[in-house]
Amino acid sequence: MNSILDSRPALCAVIDQVAEVTGYLWQKGWAERNGGNITVNITEHVDEEMAALPAIAPVEQIGKTLPHLQGQYFYCKGTNMRMRDLARRPMENGSIIRILPDCASYEIIADHPVRPTSELPTHLALQNYLLETGSCYKATLHTHPIELVALSHNERFLCPGELTRVLWSMIPETLAFAPLGIGIVPYKLPGSVELADATLEQIKEHDVVLWEKHGTVAVGKDIMDAFDQTDVLCKAANIYMCALSMGFEPDGMTPKAMREVQQVFKLPTKRPC
Repeated sequence: MNSILDSRPALCAVIDQVAEVTGYLWQKGWAERNGGNITVNITEHVDEEMAALPAIAPVEQIGKTLPHLQGQYFYCKGTNMRMRDLARRPMENGSIIRILPDCASYEIIADHPVRPTSELPTHLALQNYLLETGSCYKATLHTHPIELVALSHNERFLCPGELTRVLWSMIPETLAFAPLGIGIVPYKLPGSVELADATLEQIKEHDVVLWEKHGTVAVGKDIMDAFDQTDVLCKAANIYMCALSMGFEPDGMTPKAMREVQQVFKLPTKRPC
């Protein structure tokens, strides 16, 4: 069977990058069984022939009306699909969807009728916000970083700003490469509209959001960017937990030292695009 990627090298490169990142997620232990999901806006790579493709599965409802998504196209990881399988066969474990004119439903157009992730309402709500605000970000990543999820079981780190402060203080690179810190969403039912709404509020000020006792959601210019930001924050969490395992609470960088890093490297306090 021919793939929609045939003769579309730019689109193929996007999907290849998704496959690369899903391999990293599996290797890190962040994607047990079918855990985690990915959505990437691929509209810029859709040509006339691709836009004319018919649906290959019944129309599905999103659960929300998202006016900025009309006519947009997304690659989505499939529900119940494993990241380790997607890394090898991305078009068999994910699909390309088209948002319909009502902005509240979608249809699958390629390659197989693989239903998108159950977290699709959250992913598409974030994508709608990114388009509404003119952001250059196109990718959303949900995964289960072990150290960050572990910290979310401690009430201290559910207080706004506390986890960001601790993670920034562990190593200068965390502040440099995740300058917007990490948002917190108290536990809500996975896949629910309530979870989507709460995540959207946090993503307005952060590129990475931690779902209590569940995982993280990140947005980025592409899927590698979203992965990198999550990875940097998880490295800081690992350093913190290693210090605890040696029997001491790490001092961390002082507020003065962190301000110096912010000033010298002119780190943004808001999303740059």
